[in-house]
Amino acid sequence: MRTAAADYAAALADTPGNEVVAAPAYRAALAAGDLALADRAAAALRRSATPPVDLALLPLAEAARRDDAAAADAAITDLDKGTLGILAPALRGWTAFARGSDFTRALDAASTTRDPLATRLALEQRAVLQLAAGATATGLATLRATLAAGAPGDVRIEAAMVLLGTGRRDAGRALLIGDDAVIVALRDGAGAKPTLGFGVSRLLSRVAADLTSARAGDLAIALSRTALIADPANDRARLLLANALARDGATDGALAALAAIPTDSAFARAAADARIAVLAEGGRDAEAIAAAKARVETPDAGRDDFQVYGDQLVSSRRYAEGAGYYRRVLDAGAQGNWAAWLQYGGALDEAGDWAAARPALEKAVALAPTEPLALNYLGYAMAERGGDIAAATKLLERAHALKPADLSIVDSLGWAYYLGGDEARALPLIERAARGDPANAEIGEHLGDVYWAIGRRYEARYAWRAAALTAAAIDAPRLAGKIVRGLPAR
Repeated sequence: MRTAAADYAAALADTPGNEVVAAPAYRAALAAGDLALADRAAAALRRSATPPVDLALLPLAEAARRDDAAAADAAITDLDKGTLGILAPALRGWTAFARGSDFTRALDAASTTRDPLATRLALEQRAVLQLAAGATATGLATLRATLAAGAPGDVRIEAAMVLLGTGRRDAGRALLIGDDAVIVALRDGAGAKPTLGFGVSRLLSRVAADLTSARAGDLAIALSRTALIADPANDRARLLLANALARDGATDGALAALAAIPTDSAFARAAADARIAVLAEGGRDAEAIAAAKARVETPDAGRDDFQVYGDQLVSSRRYAEGAGYYRRVLDAGAQGNWAAWLQYGGALDEAGDWAAARPALEKAVALAPTEPLALNYLGYAMAERGGDIAAATKLLERAHALKPADLSIVDSLGWAYYLGGDEARALPLIERAARGDPANAEIGEHLGDVYWAIGRRYEARYAWRAAALTAAAIDAPRLAGKIVRGLPAR
C-alpha cells in the first residue's frame, strides 16, 4: 500500500496536473495515510469537471482539526454539491456550535433536503449538540427519540463521551449500558470535549460504519481516514479504517491501523479481536491462530477469548480442538445460549464424534425450538448419520416451514426425503435449491445423486461435474469416483 502511494507520488511529480494519475494517487494516499500526497492529488482533482464526491472531506477534516469553523464551512459548501451533501446540515450544526452560534437553524435545514438520511443524521447530532451546549434533559430526550428511530450505538457512545468529558459523569455512565469491553472501558474513561474536530470526526466515522458493513470500499476508507484527520484520538475510526482496508485486500495497511490503537484505549480489546480477523481474512491463518492462542493463555482469559480461538481452530479444520474451546465458552456462562451449543455440537460432529455431538445439538434445539438454523443442522446431521430418518425429516419440515426461502434448508429437506426413499418429493426441492445456488457444490452433488437414483444418468454426471468445479479439495476424489462409476444400487 505504501509502495503504491510512493509510486503514485513519483508519477504525480512528473505530471502534476494529470487527473488520470491524480485520481488513483488520491485513493492510494488516503489508504496509506500519506496526507502530503493526498493534498497534492486533491489540488489536481479540484480542477476536474467531475471531481470525486468525497474530495471536500480532506479540507473539511483538516479545518475541523484546527478548529477553523470558517474553513470547515467552505469545505461543507463544496461537499454540498454532491451526494455527500446529506452530511451538510449536521456538519453545519457543528460549525455553528464551534462559533457559538445557534446550531438549531443549521440542523433545521435538513428538513428542506427531503432526504431521510440527512434528516436522521441531523436529529442524531441535534441530541449530541444539545448535550454539548449543556441542555442535559433536552439532549437526553432527543437522544432517546433518535435511538428509538434506529440510531446506531455510535451515537449513544458519542453522547456519553460528551457528558463524561464535560463533567456530567453519572449521566454519561448511565448511557453506557452492558458488559462489552468497549462499553466498560468507556464508562471508566474521561470522555471528550465537544470540539469541532470531535464532532466532525464522530459524524464521519458514524457514516463510515454503515458503508464499511456494505463494502463501500473507497468511500468507507475516505470517511474513516478523514475522521482520523479531524480527531486523531478517534480509535473507533481506526477500527473502521482497518475493516475497510482489509475488505479492500490491504492486509498490511489494516494491521498498521490497528497497531496505532494504544493498549490503554477503550478500543484496545476490539483492536486485538480485529487483528485476528484481519490476519485470517488475509490468508495468514497461522498468525491468526497464534494471536488467538496467546489470548487464551493470559491469566485473565475469558469467554470471548475462548470463542475467538475456537473459531480460528474450526476455520482451520482443527475441529476437536475447537470443540474443546467451545466447551469452555459454555462452561464460562453460555449454558443458556442455543448458538453456543450449536457451535459446540457442530465442531464435535465435524470431528467425527457424533455420539457427543447429538446431545449438544439437541440441547440447542431444546433451547431454541423455533430457530431454523438449529433445526436444520440437527435434522440434516441425523439424516446423514443414518439415524431416525422420520424424526430427522420432521425437524427439517419444521425448519422449512419457519424459513421457506432458505435454500440450505430446502436442500436439507429434499435430501432427507431422498435418504428416506422418496425421490419424487426430493427432486423438486433439490432442483429448486440448485437453481437458486448453482455454485454450491454440496447441493449440486445431491442433485446428481437424485438424478442417478431415478435413472437420469447423463444429467447426474453433468450435475456432479458442475459440483466438482466449486468443491473443496477434500471432496474432489469422491465426486470424481461418482462421475466415473456412478452410484451403487440402493
